[in-house]
Amino acid sequence: MKTSRRNILRSAIAASTAIPLFGLLAADQEGATEHFRYRLAPRFPYIESQRGNLAFAYEPGKILFSEDNGKSWSHSADFANAGNITFSCILGNGNIIFATLNRLYLSTDQLKSYREITVQRPDGNAYRPHKPTNPARPGWYFHALDGVHTWQVKGKEMLVWGNYCNVLGGSVPVNIYYSTDFGETVKLAYSFGQNPRYKDGDQFLGDPNNDVICRHIHNVVYNPADNAFYCATGDVDVGVRGVRRHEVHWLRGTYDSKADSWDWKVLVSANNNSRYKSGGINFVDGQLYWAADANGKPDAEGKYDRGIFRCDPADLASPDKHTQLFDPEYESANMLIEDDFILSAHYAPASPYKTGFIVSPDLGKTWAQYDLTQFGPTSPVRIQKKNGDGWFKIDLRRGWIARDRMLFIKPI
Repeated sequence: MKTSRRNILRSAIAASTAIPLFGLLAADQEGATEHFRYRLAPRFPYIESQRGNLAFAYEPGKILFSEDNGKSWSHSADFANAGNITFSCILGNGNIIFATLNRLYLSTDQLKSYREITVQRPDGNAYRPHKPTNPARPGWYFHALDGVHTWQVKGKEMLVWGNYCNVLGGSVPVNIYYSTDFGETVKLAYSFGQNPRYKDGDQFLGDPNNDVICRHIHNVVYNPADNAFYCATGDVDVGVRGVRRHEVHWLRGTYDSKADSWDWKVLVSANNNSRYKSGGINFVDGQLYWAADANGKPDAEGKYDRGIFRCDPADLASPDKHTQLFDPEYESANMLIEDDFILSAHYAPASPYKTGFIVSPDLGKTWAQYDLTQFGPTSPVRIQKKNGDGWFKIDLRRGWIARDRMLFIKPI
């Protein structure tokens, strides 16, 4: 279902003037399209993460935990640095892991207490953040652009995520982190090399022994069919000592639980006008789905290699074996598929959409796009799985990444 731009805007305007569905927000803050209902959440408590009926949130000077999808907040704790929280995840046993700019914390008792966690290197030694040149800009060590970070791996939950960094807050190294014990121990799964574009003063950051460099990680996801994790990074080509090196990569990593070790291989490296500059990776019925945000210099015909694609995972490096399911025309690198409902989004600075969504209710057979103009210009990111009431949770970011508000979407 391809919808004209005029009809998209007409649908959005009609939805924005609908009678409120919940009686809590103004009429332009909730409504419905043909494919989903939506509602803008209050600014505080800011819901950072959700899982089933559980939700973790913050407000100035405080962190909060809910057991009824945010209808009430029965658990809370003082936390002076709440305004700098950049990441959180609710684990399967109820533990809550959360991070500020460069510090990581864990609560195992519904916020009655929390403690700082020091990341470990593969050799067991402590991995500590670098000393920033500007203490007010220590970098976003743990912030993620995607919204799903836990998977069942051989019957055991694993927490795995990569940091989307080097945009705001200062330069940092780019890492993939993991935990196999509900956040009690967090280790490095992979460290990218030292990118000269993102030094902190004279400090090179990252693994000096790794030639693979990137700006940040777009997505890390698990494929149960081949028991492997896939990672996509951005963004451009970099000249290093006269040699042109890519920042866009896809990696595949396998975890050996007995040895507690990882084996990562680069599957593809490309420039930024490529479908491999991407995110929103999903695996459904053994097939790989992803969304591409190719940009930079167009090809000789003025085109960009972007869209929403599908292929067999073994064919990732063979573009001629990919199926383009939909071309949204503009950049998109966030996407989540749940119950065959595909939810993707536009980036506001790279498209005429204010707050643009791309949806398919039937795993890519039909498509529609909507512009919820009253919320923009914002970029929807960090799409999280539906909560116990059936609502996806999405961050609306100003520009690319500056925090703003939250939106909930529920398929119809």
